[in-house]
Amino acid sequence: MTTTAATDAEGSGAHPRFAEALLEDGLEGLLRRVRRFPEATRTAAEAAAAIGCELGQICKSLIFAADGVPVLVLMDGASRVDVERVREALGARKVTRADAGVVRETTGYAIGGVPPFGHRTRTTVLADRGLLAHSEVWAAAGDPHAVFPIAPDALVAHAGATLVDVRERTS
Repeated sequence: MTTTAATDAEGSGAHPRFAEALLEDGLEGLLRRVRRFPEATRTAAEAAAAIGCELGQICKSLIFAADGVPVLVLMDGASRVDVERVREALGARKVTRADAGVVRETTGYAIGGVPPFGHRTRTTVLADRGLLAHSEVWAAAGDPHAVFPIAPDALVAHAGATLVDVRERTS
């Protein structure tokens, strides 16, 4: 990493591992758009309040276990994941929410700061189609106080996600 790139990474407000991943992928522009807040942006509601955007514009990065294998689901902040729909999309027998240890081991980040890409290990990624309803969404930058904006189609592409419908249906 060059001195300028190292300085960009250090001063971005993003988690150092995530900043490095952005630089390695040639995404310096995203790194420069990271915003850090004194208050936590750990939940979708906290992030939307800090940013001043709609709850649906927050991208949640959620880790599940499909037949014991970690999978990342990207979901808008106003919706909940339907694990049965995730199970069907993956052809799995059982899907459960991963515990904090699995989340950290898989991604390298703590719950509340998991970014949509730049993880420690490669996992299957599903992105709910509902994210595409927005021109811009905000995602965690590897830290519970840092977020960055990104166009949903770019998010899906950088995450290597498969677009699916896994949102809970409302009655």
